[in-house]
Amino acid sequence: MSQTLFDITGKVALVTGATHGLGMAMAMGLGKSGATIVVNGNSSQEKIDNAVAAYQKEGITAFGYRFNVADETQVIASIKKIEEEVGAIDILVNNAGIIKRTPLVDMEVADFKQVIDIDLVSPFIVSKHVVKGMIARKAGKIINICSMMSELGRNTVGAYAAAKGGLVMLTKNMATEWARFNVQVNGIGPGYFATSQTAPIRVDGHPFNDFIVNRTPAKKWGDPNDLAGATIFLSSKASDFVNGHILYVDGGILATIGKPSNEE
Repeated sequence: MSQTLFDITGKVALVTGATHGLGMAMAMGLGKSGATIVVNGNSSQEKIDNAVAAYQKEGITAFGYRFNVADETQVIASIKKIEEEVGAIDILVNNAGIIKRTPLVDMEVADFKQVIDIDLVSPFIVSKHVVKGMIARKAGKIINICSMMSELGRNTVGAYAAAKGGLVMLTKNMATEWARFNVQVNGIGPGYFATSQTAPIRVDGHPFNDFIVNRTPAKKWGDPNDLAGATIFLSSKASDFVNGHILYVDGGILATIGKPSNEE
């Protein structure tokens, strides 16, 4: 029974921003569980092609499509093309995002708006046009990639936190409107993970590395593969009555206020 509950063989999963990092880790998990992966990116075709090759090397059926998730015209055209060339989209993972580390008092309005457009408006745009097919078929899974900054503030990431906080409520409202069509909309909030981007600071003695290890009850950075289980769960039949939930995969950070400096 458990195999049937988590079986996503033959499902088509569109994962935005899946050319590297956590997006690729989640897409790899879906692909290794039998899903066909549609890789989205926007920076370059070469990056998409390299990512598709990496998926295929793991025995995953994968296709790449370059489009700007914040441009509705491109999204509409690309979804139509994906559905014609690959098939109906059963699973959507809204992972594409950016961050600009600038104190709010110094941040340009244009930069603030750009973060909101990519991190909050784009999940609305892509979901709006993918869900139409899901509603018609009375089946679908949408996963919005939130953040611990959906719940907590931190210096220099005000625009990102505003977008990710908004994404939580967008997720809940999507679930409110679409659950009756057997479309489950949920979110994943990743903690701090060991990726190539964090490699330079994941060394003993680095202040931020020490902060994360000491702040996390699990006493370590997350492995990107740790996100695979959560993604598969929210993409499979096992989550058919889970709606509007944000699953935090953070080693327990949000569960605790931390410890005093005089505690072991």
